[in-house]
Amino acid sequence: MDLNILWFCLLGTLLAGYAVLDGFDLGVGMLHFQAKNDAERRVFMNAIGPIWDGNEVWLVAFGGAIFAAFPDAYATIFSGFYELFMLVLLALICRAVSLEFRSKVASRRWRHTWDMVFFGSSLGAAFFYGTGVGNAMFGIPLDARGVHTGNVLSLLNPYAMMVGLLSTSIFSLHGGAFLYLKTEGDLQARVHAGMKWTYLCFLLSFLITTALTFAVLPQATANFGRFPWAWGVVGLMLLAIAALPLAVRRHRGLIAFACTSVIVLALVFLFGIALYPNLVTSTPNPEYSLTLVNAASSQKTLGILTIVAVMGLPFVFLYTVIVYRVFRGKVRVDKMGY
Repeated sequence: MDLNILWFCLLGTLLAGYAVLDGFDLGVGMLHFQAKNDAERRVFMNAIGPIWDGNEVWLVAFGGAIFAAFPDAYATIFSGFYELFMLVLLALICRAVSLEFRSKVASRRWRHTWDMVFFGSSLGAAFFYGTGVGNAMFGIPLDARGVHTGNVLSLLNPYAMMVGLLSTSIFSLHGGAFLYLKTEGDLQARVHAGMKWTYLCFLLSFLITTALTFAVLPQATANFGRFPWAWGVVGLMLLAIAALPLAVRRHRGLIAFACTSVIVLALVFLFGIALYPNLVTSTPNPEYSLTLVNAASSQKTLGILTIVAVMGLPFVFLYTVIVYRVFRGKVRVDKMGY
């Protein structure tokens, strides 16, 4: 059982790492048209150019980890959410292609087309990512064998789509905080002004989603009685939400980015607390839910995986730290950039 909990926590760590790191990547894409000309749009793309593919390693690692540690949950999630995952995958592919292809031809129409693809794919990936999380919270219909019995329309329920809007708003805000750190001059001033509006959009979607969660998912807070220390994370998130506009107003870019990072991390943590001990919640038959016990690999397999993770995860963290250290500072665009 200890190994099952350990791997549940490791999955949460990988998901949180992806949300924080690729979250601002997606946010930069959604804010792409804040740039007024080709030079400024290249600044946006070069801000994430050296790091976007490394950030997505966390998502790949998450998929591999759930496949190895909880194969039954992996089978149910990837079959039940197949359409959503294909949309996310298509968006991530189009986003990568737009980054690489945009500057290959010195044509205004060519670059504008890929700018639209970059914006649309970033928006789509963020929205469908959040929609998947919303469905995991809301629950999906499963039979006794753990097979999804719904359809794609059932995945597009109002609650899941509201969580999708929440993810797009927080990633946009997170991306704005990152761009403020990487830009300067008039472009930085425009990014700064835009953060005020993205904050309001986030605050509105956060309040609506929170109200909906209490209204339609009262069981989401059940684990707070078992883990009262989790209220500390809620308090930390609320403190970050309150401190963010003050940091923006005072032009404290690093503090603003820290606040958006804390908000994203806290939301992923609260998602895990609400879900625990389930990996896939079944509605309307909760007894068919897949948990970290009945969906897990054998204890021997989990033990071997733990050894592999102990050896491998430090390299992922080290790689991330080195890349961000090498490419720190303001963005300078030259002919070799995106």
